[in-house]
Amino acid sequence: VLALKSGLKVIFCCGEIKEQREEGTHFEVVKRQIEKGLFPLGTEVMENIIIAYEPVWAIGTGLTATPDQAQEMHMYIRGLFREKYGTEIADKLTILYGGSCKPSNAADIFSRPDVDGGLIGGASLKKDDFTAIVEAMKQT
Repeated sequence: VLALKSGLKVIFCCGEIKEQREEGTHFEVVKRQIEKGLFPLGTEVMENIIIAYEPVWAIGTGLTATPDQAQEMHMYIRGLFREKYGTEIADKLTILYGGSCKPSNAADIFSRPDVDGGLIGGASLKKDDFTAIVEAMKQT
């Protein structure tokens, strides 16, 4: 909250564990995280919020959401903000994908309309991988 009050950008990570996705409760889990973690902050700080959808089951495991799964969740998240704050804020919201983004899947994930980029973890430690991901983003 202090970072937001100081005008800094804040990345809010949200995502579900594997069992929640398998049970079909992944949307409700992410909704609850956003409602409790962000919505109480109010409209005035939303321009400094960046959302990173990070399915927990994909972090550091080599598993990744399919591009369609990523788009589906990003569209859902944007819809939550549209319902709460309106179209203008929802459309300006940056939503990143952060679950094992790598050169082999980055272009396909980034090509989805509600995916605004990636929160790169392990791949950022390898210059060639990171460069390839940046190039994939430039192509979208």
